[in-house]
Amino acid sequence: MTKRQEYKVLQSYSEFEVREYLPCVLAEVKVSAKYESASSMAFAPLFRYISKGNKASEKIAMTAPVIAATQDTTIDDNQWSVSFVMPAGSTFSDLPDPNDPRVVLRDLDTEICVATSFRGRANQEAAQKQVAELRMAAARENIKLSDETRICRFDPPMKPGFMQYNEIVIPTT
Repeated sequence: MTKRQEYKVLQSYSEFEVREYLPCVLAEVKVSAKYESASSMAFAPLFRYISKGNKASEKIAMTAPVIAATQDTTIDDNQWSVSFVMPAGSTFSDLPDPNDPRVVLRDLDTEICVATSFRGRANQEAAQKQVAELRMAAARENIKLSDETRICRFDPPMKPGFMQYNEIVIPTT
């Protein structure tokens, strides 16, 4: 079972949850591409990093989700940060430096986010629909959101699309 990024549910609404994500370290690659190809472009260097492609030649456990984040509320932007969440308890100083200069390690502090889940392939159309619905639902509850949008994929692409589990996560302000 792949470990998941740690969080606590602070409040549940009918359409989403408010979560407190615990501090973690991300291995991240920035990509200039449409959403549909950004994750696949960044996946190889990130996977190499956790598969001994680092200065210590150390294997690092795979965690879920794979996060594609943009600073665009509509996910139409072509600037994406694709990240692997490092195992819980990892610190920036614990992790080996990446061999590939495209892979950057980044500390992520505790943050409050709204989140909703959906099944199916996390393609642009499905994700865009979920993002719009989540932003509207949060607005109805007077929850202020940042411009950042995260599409979080939990399953490998070879898993049948209808079985794939995904989340949209948006930090609050």
